[in-house]
Amino acid sequence: MSFFNILDVASTGLSAQRIRINVIASNMANANTTRTEAGGPYRKKNVVFEQVLRGEHRGGVKVKQITPDLKPASLRYEPGHPDANEEGYVAYPNINPVEELVNMLEASRSYEANVTMVTTAKQLAQSAIGIASK
Repeated sequence: MSFFNILDVASTGLSAQRIRINVIASNMANANTTRTEAGGPYRKKNVVFEQVLRGEHRGGVKVKQITPDLKPASLRYEPGHPDANEEGYVAYPNINPVEELVNMLEASRSYEANVTMVTTAKQLAQSAIGIASK
């Protein structure tokens, strides 16, 4: 794998994980949003990755799509809430903050691994240039 192939693969990983982190942050920020422009509670979003193949030795990853979670909303009895139904229940997004935090940590570690790959490739290239110039 050439130096530029390594950078291509790492850059796709960095881009995909950045998008994933943004989606997770949006989920966490809207964990208590009971009313959206579309009506109803916020729907958790999930990122779907897809492998990218370019040529014989090149690869990477990209975001195939961002899909809404299909799990039903969580109902809580809050009769005084402005979004309560006639029985007094409010529909909240089905978002588990602990699960989202774990997903955020995983995405962050994956991002860091791709940064490390770029840094290592750069150091190897600099060493090769140093050897070649002697």
